[in-house]
Amino acid sequence: MYKISKFSEITGLSKETLRYYAEVKLLEPACIHPDNGYRYYDDGSYFLAILLVKLRSLGFTIQEMIAVMEDESFENLEKLLKQKRTKINKQIEDLILKMEEIDDFLLSGKGEIE
Repeated sequence: MYKISKFSEITGLSKETLRYYAEVKLLEPACIHPDNGYRYYDDGSYFLAILLVKLRSLGFTIQEMIAVMEDESFENLEKLLKQKRTKINKQIEDLILKMEEIDDFLLSGKGEIE
């Protein structure tokens, strides 16, 4: 069992994030000591925390992460990952178009000066 400070250290999640994740029922401590209120996490919590870190790095929202965690079979995860990939591809296409617009604008400006 890990106290919240140690768990924060090994997962890279801040104590504030861990408290928030517990509040929204995303990642609850394995137990809370009844006398002092200390939060304790176990090895199972560690693996869930690492999954959450990965999902967050992939751009998942809190609501999307909750959906993944509620679907204990994780059958929906592949679908959500594919949707994220499609969304990222669209963002890349949009950014490429913006870069092309910038290039065109720069070229048109040079034509006016020369």
